[in-house]
Amino acid sequence: MTQPKILVAEDEFIIAFDLCDTVEEAGFDVEGPHTGISSAMLAYQKEKPDLAILDVELDDGNVFPLAQKLIEEDIPVIFHSGQFSSDEVKKRFPHAHTLSKPCPPSVMLKTVNKALAAH
Repeated sequence: MTQPKILVAEDEFIIAFDLCDTVEEAGFDVEGPHTGISSAMLAYQKEKPDLAILDVELDDGNVFPLAQKLIEEDIPVIFHSGQFSSDEVKKRFPHAHTLSKPCPPSVMLKTVNKALAAH
């Protein structure tokens, strides 16, 4: 059985690699980290992930257009942001999960598993 593929879009270097390590060590297949929307979108178009962890603001802009595409394709999304409040994101994407930075690895993995299980 193949492991779920998780797309990671995060432009802060240390957070990006820490996040990828956390998810990979938990046994998931990681696509990323992508620092920009364009590279994350390209990765998504090549192979659809089972879930996406997205920072709201990336190097080349706001991630909401990518998030909208993922959600339309029925791919669960976890927003991981330091700039947007959970309420702001929930208004726009009521079914997405939101986590504030910094997020402990245990909370991230719990949210990943919850999102995948609910899917």
